[in-house]
Amino acid sequence: MSTPPLSTPPLGTPLTRNQMAWRAAQDLADGAYVNLGLGMPVLAANYAPAEREIFYHSENGILGVGPVALPGQGDPELVDAGSQLVTLRDGASVFDSVASFAMIRGGHLDITILGAFQVAANGDLANWDALSAEKGPLIGGAMDLSMGAKAVHIIMRHTTREGEARLVTACSYPLTVRGRVNRVYTDLAVLDIEQGQLVVREIIPGLRHDELAAVTDAPLTFAADCRELIAPDLDGGI
Repeated sequence: MSTPPLSTPPLGTPLTRNQMAWRAAQDLADGAYVNLGLGMPVLAANYAPAEREIFYHSENGILGVGPVALPGQGDPELVDAGSQLVTLRDGASVFDSVASFAMIRGGHLDITILGAFQVAANGDLANWDALSAEKGPLIGGAMDLSMGAKAVHIIMRHTTREGEARLVTACSYPLTVRGRVNRVYTDLAVLDIEQGQLVVREIIPGLRHDELAAVTDAPLTFAADCRELIAPDLDGGI
């Protein structure tokens, strides 16, 4: 997918889902083996730099996932872990879930990008049970992926719809894994987790440091080289 040139949106404008996925995709290295979780993480496959060769893994048993199948052209027996019709890239492999999880648990994935309900400053992740009466828990392969991948990146909104912080001092939801998250992409910032601290690497234009801190439960450290987080317009208007 071609990417529009970067442009500065109105000051303080949060990133959209596609823009968050785009930003996460820019950090995928050439030759990386990458698992993409359901929701926003899957969108990252649309925006990886074209010159990089990245091998996408689906936990139901594919290495070498290609683009989403065009309408009317998909094979109903070829789906990703979210039951989305997909294609295979040249050289792809298809195998059973036992082999897939052996790959995950054996440490053969470079990165997994997952969604989250909460991430704590020490790298704890909660993404399988929000204690909601309307929506039950769903663990899927998140525990295996977050333990087995060499790096764990998260894409999530900075706050809930009610304005509650998702980046917290300690998770209040049931944990998926302890201390494994490395980097978080939100609609307001890019943050690394280093030695039990949230380090802000990028922040959207027009948002002050104190304003970001006000919507974050955990203390923030701003990197000396913290820069503006600018993404292309991928939605036909912000």
